[in-house]
Amino acid sequence: MNKLQCGDGTVCLPAERCIALCQQLPRAADLDAAMSSAEQFRQAVLGNGLMTVNRVHSVSAGQIKLQRIWSSMPREYPVGGTKVKVMTDWTRQLLLQSEIFVGEGTAALEEVFDDVRLIVSMGLRAVVNVPLVRQDGSCFATFNVLGMQERWTVGDRATISLLAELIRPHVATHVTRIAELT
Repeated sequence: MNKLQCGDGTVCLPAERCIALCQQLPRAADLDAAMSSAEQFRQAVLGNGLMTVNRVHSVSAGQIKLQRIWSSMPREYPVGGTKVKVMTDWTRQLLLQSEIFVGEGTAALEEVFDDVRLIVSMGLRAVVNVPLVRQDGSCFATFNVLGMQERWTVGDRATISLLAELIRPHVATHVTRIAELT
Protein backbone atom coordinates (compact mmCIF):
# COMPACT_ATOMS: atom_id res chain seq x y z
CA MET A 1 0.00 0.00 0.00
CA ASN A 2 1.33 3.45 -0.95
CA LYS A 3 2.08 5.80 1.92
CA LEU A 4 -0.66 8.11 0.61
CA GLN A 5 -3.29 5.39 0.49
CA CYS A 6 -4.49 4.52 3.99
CA GLY A 7 -7.23 2.13 2.91
CA ASP A 8 -10.89 2.45 2.00
CA GLY A 9 -9.93 5.16 -0.51
CA THR A 10 -8.65 7.46 2.23
CA VAL A 11 -5.60 9.54 1.39
CA CYS A 12 -3.07 10.07 4.18
CA LEU A 13 -0.71 13.01 3.97
CA PRO A 14 2.00 14.00 6.45
CA ALA A 15 0.48 16.65 8.72
CA GLU A 16 3.70 18.63 9.11
CA ARG A 17 4.09 18.94 5.33
CA CYS A 18 0.46 20.02 4.92
CA ILE A 19 0.79 22.62 7.68
CA ALA A 20 4.01 23.99 6.19
CA LEU A 21 2.47 24.24 2.71
CA CYS A 22 -0.65 25.96 4.05
CA GLN A 23 1.53 28.48 5.91
CA GLN A 24 3.82 29.12 2.94
CA LEU A 25 1.34 29.48 0.07
CA PRO A 26 -0.60 32.52 1.32
CA ARG A 27 2.70 34.30 2.02
CA ALA A 28 4.27 33.51 -1.35
CA ALA A 29 5.44 36.72 -2.99
CA ASP A 30 5.11 35.38 -6.52
CA LEU A 31 4.55 32.29 -8.62
CA ASP A 32 8.11 31.08 -8.16
CA ALA A 33 7.84 31.20 -4.36
CA ALA A 34 4.47 29.43 -4.39
CA MET A 35 5.67 26.76 -6.81
CA SER A 36 8.87 26.21 -4.85
CA SER A 37 6.74 25.46 -1.77
CA ALA A 38 4.54 23.15 -3.83
CA GLU A 39 7.62 21.41 -5.24
CA GLN A 40 9.03 20.80 -1.75
CA PHE A 41 5.72 19.22 -0.79
CA ARG A 42 5.59 17.14 -3.97
CA GLN A 43 9.12 15.85 -3.49
CA ALA A 44 8.47 14.91 0.14
CA VAL A 45 5.16 13.20 -0.56
CA LEU A 46 5.51 11.76 -4.08
CA GLY A 47 9.28 11.44 -4.51
CA ASN A 48 11.51 12.27 -7.46
CA GLY A 49 10.01 13.58 -10.65
CA LEU A 50 9.24 16.68 -12.65
CA MET A 51 6.64 19.37 -12.04
CA THR A 52 5.75 22.07 -14.56
CA VAL A 53 3.00 24.58 -15.20
CA ASN A 54 2.02 25.60 -18.73
CA ARG A 55 -0.34 28.44 -19.57
CA VAL A 56 -2.65 28.29 -22.54
CA HIS A 57 -1.03 30.98 -24.67
CA SER A 58 -3.37 30.94 -27.66
CA VAL A 59 -5.98 28.86 -29.44
CA SER A 60 -6.36 29.06 -33.21
CA ALA A 61 -7.26 26.94 -36.22
CA GLY A 62 -7.21 23.58 -34.49
CA GLN A 63 -4.02 24.32 -32.58
CA ILE A 64 -3.28 25.31 -29.01
CA LYS A 65 -0.04 27.01 -28.07
CA LEU A 66 1.23 26.33 -24.55
CA GLN A 67 3.96 28.25 -22.74
CA ARG A 68 5.84 26.91 -19.72
CA ILE A 69 5.67 29.38 -16.83
CA TRP A 70 7.29 27.22 -14.14
CA SER A 71 9.53 24.15 -14.07
CA SER A 72 11.18 22.14 -11.31
CA MET A 73 13.91 21.27 -13.85
CA PRO A 74 14.53 24.51 -15.73
CA ARG A 75 17.65 23.20 -17.47
CA GLU A 76 15.71 20.40 -19.19
CA TYR A 77 12.38 22.24 -19.33
CA PRO A 78 13.09 26.00 -19.32
CA VAL A 79 10.53 28.60 -18.34
CA GLY A 80 9.29 30.39 -21.44
CA GLY A 81 9.48 27.29 -23.61
CA THR A 82 6.52 26.86 -25.93
CA LYS A 83 4.87 24.01 -27.75
CA VAL A 84 2.08 23.88 -30.26
CA LYS A 85 -0.41 21.08 -29.79
CA VAL A 86 -2.74 19.93 -32.54
CA MET A 87 -6.15 18.47 -31.80
CA THR A 88 -5.73 15.00 -30.33
CA ASP A 89 -7.62 13.02 -27.71
CA TRP A 90 -5.18 14.42 -25.10
CA THR A 91 -5.72 18.02 -26.27
CA ARG A 92 -9.49 17.68 -26.27
CA GLN A 93 -9.60 15.93 -22.87
CA LEU A 94 -7.20 18.19 -20.99
CA LEU A 95 -7.37 21.57 -22.68
CA LEU A 96 -10.87 21.72 -24.15
CA GLN A 97 -12.94 19.54 -21.81
CA SER A 98 -10.86 20.49 -18.73
CA GLU A 99 -10.51 16.88 -17.58
CA ILE A 100 -7.48 15.37 -15.84
CA PHE A 101 -5.21 13.21 -17.99
CA VAL A 102 -3.36 10.28 -16.45
CA GLY A 103 -0.68 8.61 -18.57
CA GLU A 104 1.02 5.54 -17.20
CA GLY A 105 3.96 3.76 -18.78
CA THR A 106 6.22 4.66 -21.67
CA ALA A 107 3.64 3.72 -24.31
CA ALA A 108 1.12 6.19 -22.87
CA LEU A 109 3.76 8.93 -22.78
CA GLU A 110 4.74 8.22 -26.40
CA GLU A 111 1.14 8.77 -27.49
CA VAL A 112 0.96 12.32 -26.17
CA PHE A 113 4.45 13.83 -25.86
CA ASP A 114 6.85 14.70 -28.68
CA ASP A 115 9.75 14.84 -26.20
CA VAL A 116 9.24 11.32 -24.84
CA ARG A 117 12.94 10.48 -25.33
CA LEU A 118 13.97 13.21 -22.90
CA ILE A 119 11.20 12.25 -20.47
CA VAL A 120 12.23 8.58 -20.42
CA SER A 121 15.95 9.46 -20.24
CA MET A 122 15.17 11.29 -16.99
CA GLY A 123 13.66 8.10 -15.57
CA LEU A 124 10.10 9.41 -15.76
CA ARG A 125 7.40 6.85 -16.53
CA ALA A 126 4.01 8.37 -15.67
CA VAL A 127 2.23 11.73 -15.85
CA VAL A 128 -0.76 13.46 -14.35
CA ASN A 129 -1.86 16.62 -16.18
CA VAL A 130 -4.41 18.65 -14.22
CA PRO A 131 -6.30 21.44 -16.01
CA LEU A 132 -6.42 24.68 -14.05
CA VAL A 133 -9.84 26.11 -14.81
CA ARG A 134 -11.72 29.36 -14.58
CA GLN A 135 -15.18 29.56 -13.03
CA ASP A 136 -16.68 28.99 -16.48
CA GLY A 137 -14.82 25.66 -16.67
CA SER A 138 -12.33 26.71 -19.34
CA CYS A 139 -8.72 25.62 -18.97
CA PHE A 140 -6.25 28.51 -18.66
CA ALA A 141 -3.19 26.45 -17.63
CA THR A 142 -2.05 22.93 -16.83
CA PHE A 143 -0.35 21.62 -13.69
CA ASN A 144 1.85 18.70 -14.69
CA VAL A 145 3.57 16.08 -12.54
CA LEU A 146 5.72 13.30 -13.94
CA GLY A 147 6.97 10.50 -11.73
CA MET A 148 9.41 7.64 -11.86
CA GLN A 149 6.85 4.92 -11.13
CA GLU A 150 4.93 3.15 -13.90
CA ARG A 151 1.54 3.65 -12.23
CA TRP A 152 -0.09 6.27 -10.04
CA THR A 153 -2.14 5.22 -7.05
CA VAL A 154 -5.52 6.77 -6.32
CA GLY A 155 -3.78 8.58 -3.46
CA ASP A 156 -1.09 9.95 -5.79
CA ARG A 157 -3.70 11.26 -8.24
CA ALA A 158 -5.77 12.82 -5.45
CA THR A 159 -2.69 14.48 -3.95
CA ILE A 160 -1.62 15.92 -7.32
CA SER A 161 -5.14 17.22 -7.96
CA LEU A 162 -5.29 18.82 -4.51
CA LEU A 163 -1.88 20.41 -4.96
CA ALA A 164 -2.96 21.77 -8.36
CA GLU A 165 -6.04 23.35 -6.83
CA LEU A 166 -4.01 24.91 -4.01
CA ILE A 167 -1.61 26.46 -6.52
CA ARG A 168 -4.33 27.54 -8.99
CA PRO A 169 -4.84 31.07 -7.55
CA HIS A 170 -1.11 31.80 -7.82
CA VAL A 171 -1.03 30.59 -11.42
CA ALA A 172 -4.18 32.59 -12.26
CA THR A 173 -2.63 35.77 -10.87
CA HIS A 174 0.58 35.16 -12.82
CA VAL A 175 -1.27 34.43 -16.07
CA THR A 176 -3.35 37.60 -15.62
CA ARG A 177 -0.15 39.65 -15.16
CA ILE A 178 1.35 38.15 -18.31
CA ALA A 179 -1.82 39.03 -20.26
CA GLU A 180 -1.70 42.62 -18.97
CA LEU A 181 1.89 42.99 -20.14
CA THR A 182 1.20 41.79 -23.66
